[in-house]
Amino acid sequence: MTRRFFRSLAALGLAASLSGFASIAHAEKRVALVVGNNDYKNVPKLLKAVNDARTMGDTLKQLGFSVMVAENQNRQQFSEALLAFDRAIEPGDTAFFFYAGHGFEIAGQNYLLPTDVPAATEGQEELVRDASILADRVVERLQNKKARTSILVFDACRNNPFERSGTRAVTGGGGLAPMTQLPEGVFSVFSAGPRQTALDRLSNDDANPNSVFTRTFARELLQPGENLVQVAQHTRRLVSEMADTVKHKQVPVYFDQMVDDVFLSGIAKDAAAAAARPADPPPQKVAALPPVSVPRVPKEETSNAPIANFSRHNGGWSVTFSFVDPTVGISWRMAGNGDFRETGFMDTFDPRTRKRMPNPSIELPPDAAAGTIEVRYVDASGDMQGPFPIKFDPEAALIRDQRKILDMTATSWLSFREFNGLLVYYTHLVSYRCAIREVRIGIDTAVPDKVLKMPPCDLRDPSAISAGMLLYQKLPPATQFMSVELTYRDGSVSEVKSFRTANRSNN
Repeated sequence: MTRRFFRSLAALGLAASLSGFASIAHAEKRVALVVGNNDYKNVPKLLKAVNDARTMGDTLKQLGFSVMVAENQNRQQFSEALLAFDRAIEPGDTAFFFYAGHGFEIAGQNYLLPTDVPAATEGQEELVRDASILADRVVERLQNKKARTSILVFDACRNNPFERSGTRAVTGGGGLAPMTQLPEGVFSVFSAGPRQTALDRLSNDDANPNSVFTRTFARELLQPGENLVQVAQHTRRLVSEMADTVKHKQVPVYFDQMVDDVFLSGIAKDAAAAAARPADPPPQKVAALPPVSVPRVPKEETSNAPIANFSRHNGGWSVTFSFVDPTVGISWRMAGNGDFRETGFMDTFDPRTRKRMPNPSIELPPDAAAGTIEVRYVDASGDMQGPFPIKFDPEAALIRDQRKILDMTATSWLSFREFNGLLVYYTHLVSYRCAIREVRIGIDTAVPDKVLKMPPCDLRDPSAISAGMLLYQKLPPATQFMSVELTYRDGSVSEVKSFRTANRSNN
C-alpha cells in the first residue's frame, strides 16, 4: 500500500520530497504542501516563485515536516496536489500550506492562479474563478481533516496579472484580500498588506534567489524559541524596513486564530534552564504552551490549566483567571519571585463546593515587567493542582485588550457634532490607539482613501489623552457619511464601517 501511495503522488508531477509520510505516527505529525508557480502561459511569468517554494520546503524539512513541493501546477495538477495533501493529514496533525505565485482577489475572495489560468478581460471574472483555487477552500479542507494547527502562508501579493495595454482588466486587485474570518486553530500570513505589492528584489543588483518576504520568513521560522506570532512580527518588521530602503511600502500581515502559542523551532527561550535539568521535561506538543522553569510541571494533561484575561486600566493591570474545575483556593506568584500569595475570597458562595468562592483576580502595577505568572489552585477534593505557567507580555496583552474593546464598540469609533459647522470626533480611537497601526477614512465614499493620523502610543499610560492631541476635524457641511477601516498592530484589517452624519449632536 505504501508503494502505491508514493506512485500516486509521483503521478501528480510533484517535485516532492515525501520521505517519512508513511512512517510518522497517526497523530500530531507535521505535514506540508508548498506550491510555486512561475511558468504562466497566459499571464506574466514570474521569476522566483519556484525558488521560494523550494526554500520553504527545505526550511520546513528542518522543522520536522514531511513536505510535498509542487512546481508550476496547472489547474488539474494543483487540485491533485491538494488531494494528496488531504490524504496525508490526520486528526491532530499540524498542516502547513505555502503558496508562491499569482494571486487575485475578486469581490473579497482570494484565488490562487494555476499556470493555465486564461487571460481574462473585463466582465470575465467567472473565467478566473472557475480556473483557479479558492483560498478559503484550502482552509475548509484542513478543517474537515481536523488538523489541530493549520498554517497558511501566501507570497502572492503582486500586481494585477490580467492588466494589458489597450484592454480593460478583470475587475479586482493585485494581491489578496485580508482573511479576517478564520476558524479556530488557523494562522495565516500574507507577504504584503491590503493594496500593497510584494517585492521580488530590492534592486537590480539583488541576486538573492528568493523574494524579499520568503527569504526573511524562512530565516525567522528557524529561530529557536519563537512562536508563530513572534515569527510573523519579526518578519513584518524586517521586510518593512528593507522595503523602506527602496521607497516601497510592504508590510506583511498575519491573522491569528490560535488558542495557544505554537512553537515550530525549539522550545521557548525561558525554558532553557528547565530543559537542562536532570529530570526530562514533558514532551513538547504542537500548539501547546511551552514548558517553563517552575517548581513542578503537572504531568497529567493540562486540560485543567487555567486561562487568564488581562485588562489594562489607569491603576495598572487586572488579571482574571478562569478554571474548569471548582476551586476552594487560588495562589500565585511571578516565576522565581518569592512565595505563592493567596488571592483571598469573595463574599459569594460557590454552589458547586458549598464554600466561599476564591477571588479569581489579581492586580499588577502599571509598570509590571514581562514574565511568567505561576498559578496553582486547590480543587474540591483538597488536592493542590499546578503550578501552571501563564505568560505575561504587557505590550501584547495591551494590544489584545484594546483591540477587543475596539471590536466590541465599533459603533463608537466616530461621532458627529454640529458646532460652528460639522465636526467629526474620533476620541474613541485615540483612547485605544495602542492597538491601531493605521486609521483610514473616506468622506462620502465607501472606500477609505485618507489616513487619519493617530498620536503615538505611550505604554506607560496607554489611554491618556493629553493637551494638544487633535480629537476632531471639520467636515464639509454637505457630508452625508464617512467610512472607516482600521489596520491593527498585528497586521489584520477591520471591516469597513460606515457612519452617517445624520446621527449628530447639536450640544
